Amino acid sequence: MYLSRFLSIHALWVTVSSVMQPYPLVWGHYDVCKTQIYTEEGKVWDYMACQPESTDMTKYLKVKLDPPDITCGDPPETFCAMGNPYMCNNECDASTPELAHPPELMFDFEGRHPSTFWQSATWKEYPKPLQVNITLSWSKTIELTDNIVITFESGRPDQMILEKSLDYGRTWQPYQYYATDCLDAFHMDPKSVKDLSQHTVLEIICTEEYSTGYTTNSKIIHFEIKDRFAFFAGPRLRNMASLYGQLDTTKKLRDFFTVTDLRIRLLRPAVGEIFVDELHLARYFYAISDIKVRGRCKCNLHATVCVYDNSKLTCECEHNTTGPDCGKCKKNYQGRPWSPGSYLPIPKGTANTCIPSISSIGTPPKFNRIWPNISSLEVPNPKQVAPKLALSTVSSVQVANHKRDCECFGHSNRCSYIDLLNTVICVSCKHNTRGQHCELCRLGYFRNASAQLDDENVCIECYCNPLGSIHDRCNGSGFCECKTGTTGPKCDECLPGNSWHYGCQPNVCDNELLHCQNGGTCHNNVRCLCPAAYTGILCEKLRCEEAGSCGSGSGQGAPPHGSRALLLLTTLLGTASPLVF
Repeated sequence: MYLSRFLSIHALWVTVSSVMQPYPLVWGHYDVCKTQIYTEEGKVWDYMACQPESTDMTKYLKVKLDPPDITCGDPPETFCAMGNPYMCNNECDASTPELAHPPELMFDFEGRHPSTFWQSATWKEYPKPLQVNITLSWSKTIELTDNIVITFESGRPDQMILEKSLDYGRTWQPYQYYATDCLDAFHMDPKSVKDLSQHTVLEIICTEEYSTGYTTNSKIIHFEIKDRFAFFAGPRLRNMASLYGQLDTTKKLRDFFTVTDLRIRLLRPAVGEIFVDELHLARYFYAISDIKVRGRCKCNLHATVCVYDNSKLTCECEHNTTGPDCGKCKKNYQGRPWSPGSYLPIPKGTANTCIPSISSIGTPPKFNRIWPNISSLEVPNPKQVAPKLALSTVSSVQVANHKRDCECFGHSNRCSYIDLLNTVICVSCKHNTRGQHCELCRLGYFRNASAQLDDENVCIECYCNPLGSIHDRCNGSGFCECKTGTTGPKCDECLPGNSWHYGCQPNVCDNELLHCQNGGTCHNNVRCLCPAAYTGILCEKLRCEEAGSCGSGSGQGAPPHGSRALLLLTTLLGTASPLVF
């Protein structure tokens, strides 16, 4: 009886635990890099994949505003209350601590009682756009592990872009667009993360979900990291093996959740109406009370500790690795190519430890020689040449010299000496590099100026917009070659006179030069919506003229001949110079 009761209680506890536990215990925390185990040979080290704990990354960031003087209070100014936009007796004064709203209040820990927040100047220079860039920098590669959450003290902006950088702010890529009207603001159809799938999880979307204008109870904007994880790990993130497998094998997916910097681009404040109230411009401003960014230092699964010293984050590397991200093997530990650790198999993963170099343990270094393709040298009889090449030997001193000449900057550990050409080259360059010494970037990638040549992130993908660029290659600054009518570093913007519609297309109509005629309206710059009686690109033709039925009593016929002559005369007189009597 006691046994059956115990089993019932145990089954109940397992059921309750499975419901209450948001993340399973079985996928491992990867919080240990090595442990000692006993084998037949005695006590040895067992190495495992490991990573730092996820933490609040806002403690380590630096914030920068552009323009630098956009914060309110210098000079002091009044602004309208959030709850009552016509009660404009609140004051911002940078010289008074109680009335100041500096940028650091976006990251303080006072909570919301009392509420502290950063605030911009008001839109007093309307119609000049009120735009602010807020850049968050870590000077370190980090991996995001939870949703990015931005809490506004003002209304959520009508238009905003969240951007990321992988090269310390040198180039930027959009993460997500936010707008009250995505089609009007960014020429994109509105979507939410729920509209994505495993195959489209990397798609950059515009969402209207968080831009509801000037409302007091809707202050938060999310960038959904966990919802994207859930496409692989399930709604409650229980199948982490699937997610880890994808992160291990799909570099673009891993890079999607990796950043060195984030940038919040505030493009238009919350208006709440169709038109801006020019008599009460103190209603319009940006105010942010909190930004949450959770993540961990990227250490390539070779460290559990990331220290913050001298305003800089650094991995304390294990597994005989070194570098800011543990991205290369230590000196004398280059017996095989460096490789990041692997999450699989769960729960320990694979450490991929760097092993001692052969030369560092007393054995003479070996040099794997790869003979050239004889046929490519246009030798008429390869059999006559191959034995001579094969018999060609190099003394140990010469081998050492060739080994030193084969510098691959850590992107390959295989070198080939071609006797016929007296040349040493690197073989199978990694990290998107190429060249004799792996010193160049592959096509479709460009040089990361902020990284050393031996950094695994030395080459950055161009990310040229396939609809706006001529090809997927870019120049040394990361700028792509754009199609006609397209501009921007990634060819994702349109020149004046063009609009985005599966690439930049010339405007059919607009509100400046190409007006729709006869009461027609321009729809998204791609066509005129004409009244029933008119047709043509700009609604310039009577519909009955195409049918040949004008003047046949249809009610929409052409004017009589006399009326046409009078209309023509009136037009000519209207455009002629005034007569002088």
